Amino acid sequence: MLKKSKKAMALILTASLTGALVAGCANKNDGKNTGKKDGDKKTKTKATLKLWGSQEDQDMLAEMVEEFKKANPEKEYDITLAVVSEADAKTKYLEDPAEAADVFAFANDQIWDLYNAGALYEVTRNKEQIIAANTEGSVEAATIDGKLYAYPMTADNGYFLYYDKSVISEEEAKSLDSILAAADKAGKKVFMDVSNGWYIASFFLGAGGTLSIEDGKQVCDFNNENGLKAAEAIKAFTAHKAFLTGDDPILTGGMGDTIAAGVSGTWNAEAIKEKLGDNFAATKLPTFTAGSEQIQMGSFAGYKLVGVNSQTENAIEAMELAEWITNEQNQLIRFQKRAIGPSNIKVAESDDVKANIPLAALAEQSKYATSQKDVLGSYWAPAEAFGTAMEAKDYSKSLQEQLDEMVDQIQSGQ
Repeated sequence: MLKKSKKAMALILTASLTGALVAGCANKNDGKNTGKKDGDKKTKTKATLKLWGSQEDQDMLAEMVEEFKKANPEKEYDITLAVVSEADAKTKYLEDPAEAADVFAFANDQIWDLYNAGALYEVTRNKEQIIAANTEGSVEAATIDGKLYAYPMTADNGYFLYYDKSVISEEEAKSLDSILAAADKAGKKVFMDVSNGWYIASFFLGAGGTLSIEDGKQVCDFNNENGLKAAEAIKAFTAHKAFLTGDDPILTGGMGDTIAAGVSGTWNAEAIKEKLGDNFAATKLPTFTAGSEQIQMGSFAGYKLVGVNSQTENAIEAMELAEWITNEQNQLIRFQKRAIGPSNIKVAESDDVKANIPLAALAEQSKYATSQKDVLGSYWAPAEAFGTAMEAKDYSKSLQEQLDEMVDQIQSGQ
């Protein structure tokens, strides 16, 4: 889930090899060869491809496409771009798979739904090289039953803590209690969108809660003893007079003025840095009090992936394009142009990436993060409802009753 308001050279293959490869890598759910057909003897034919990407990536993708064409002069391409964000890719694809893009970016929590719909073409071309080039977490996020179904593109779809160094010290930023105390003393607020299931999970995951999939359904244990401790911490946090909730504009507009600290991701880095100037700081999420313990807040580790449409008529070329726009060179370009965190290991370990304060904070938080891969759509609305009740200080039911109701809805898919 993305915030709610919130990547070489091509191989010249004979027609017979093309047919054999495609036949061997057809999506298991599709049951059909969706690539080039055996017996296709044409050469130098124009490969027509459609590429989806976010509005913010359109100019950058256009440049990557032109470089792709230059790197493959032995082939002729007709590649068109269309605006479909990573957040909307699954919905847009399912509306009309035959008309969907040949290559598209999507958030990794959509992979099961896309896989079950037979939407994704299994990655077979240069598979081992792709796996070796990217971080373990991003590869795992793109893998189902030991098979790679997407190309890792980014590793920065997560969240951490931004804070104002003039109000909160590095030591105080380690604990939610001390963050709240320091902010309150300065007459300022601590921001977190608790009514968003993406963020509220940090308490439950930190307390050892799990989300898994069994028989295609979501399994959640957020209502056990540890879950109750997490809920009590959420209740105390949202009841604190220094607590503030809302969407991104509330955080970016108030940081440095009315807000001393806030939980968010890399997409708000520039706006917050502009507001804080020399007082700009970021670090992992803090610990929270659960009974007599201090527990490190968890988080979701989100990745953006690039998939190939199982119904593409140009499977080889589509895989080549998907691999190109997610390769080391283009992940570096993404970082340089848009400060997007790479999944490519070499790029992630570069000095420039390590010196990026928000990305360094995200890397630190990643030690405590849980992949969104096994989070189904049934999770989000019930988690949001629980968070909304906490923000509204609705205690008409006990915390245990509210947790039981939330988990029942998550697991029943209602």
